[in-house]
Amino acid sequence: MSNRSTISKSAAEPAADVDVADDLDAEAVDGVDGADEKRRRARTLSRKQMAREHRKMRARGEVEDVVQYWRPRKRSECLEMERPCLFVSCRFHLYLDVNPETGSLKENFPGKEPWELDQTCALDVSDRGGITLEEVGSIMNLTRERIRQVEVRGLEKLKDVPEAKGGIDVYIDWDPYNASDDF
Repeated sequence: MSNRSTISKSAAEPAADVDVADDLDAEAVDGVDGADEKRRRARTLSRKQMAREHRKMRARGEVEDVVQYWRPRKRSECLEMERPCLFVSCRFHLYLDVNPETGSLKENFPGKEPWELDQTCALDVSDRGGITLEEVGSIMNLTRERIRQVEVRGLEKLKDVPEAKGGIDVYIDWDPYNASDDF
């Protein structure tokens, strides 16, 4: 039997239901405290899927007008805000990832809403300082091994920056969302 999960496209508008099969998307994980829990795998929605669902919702008259609202633009603006952070459109929010090349949307925590997460901001996690791979894995909904692989890949990229281009110091001001900064 499949479980139904709701993916919200905006805070004011509930989205259509998406089927998530428990037997396919969930795996048993030992939590940090040792308790067994189910962790659902991240789910990616293509731009094509989202457009199709939007057309269906518009035909049913379920699409709300876009409301302009204030949201933080700098770290200094959100530093003192209450947590969990509900601005899922922020690029540092852990709930969603948007692929800039394809426009696909990756929901990192299917079956959970943003306010149900223990940690919501990658910058808050980095401000905490050094944490174990297991802690990072539980925050990012990834396995400890996958976090280790990402760490190794990142360290290899740091080693590949030529000294003529500034060496490792180049990454201090590097913006991963600006392709002109790539090497």
